[in-house]
Amino acid sequence: MAAAIEIYTRPGCGYCSAAISLLQRKKAAFTHFDTATDPKLRQEMFDRTYPGATFPQIFIDGTLIGGCDDLYALDREGKFDAMIAGEKATS
Repeated sequence: MAAAIEIYTRPGCGYCSAAISLLQRKKAAFTHFDTATDPKLRQEMFDRTYPGATFPQIFIDGTLIGGCDDLYALDREGKFDAMIAGEKATS
């Protein structure tokens, strides 16, 4: 079963665009929360990531993995494909 991926973004954020680009290249299904469209989404993100306040914030199966750099690091380490396939990451 594929992983549930959520990403919180804001307009004009290059890191947000880069993260979404990687998700799209991997053909990973994800739920996109544009915090500019609803101020409650920004607060929801802050509540889920406290004290994190940078964009984007990315969750896989409800677990915060961090931002764009963290997402690309998972991909470089060869862990991201397994995670989006719903497999547990191995160290």
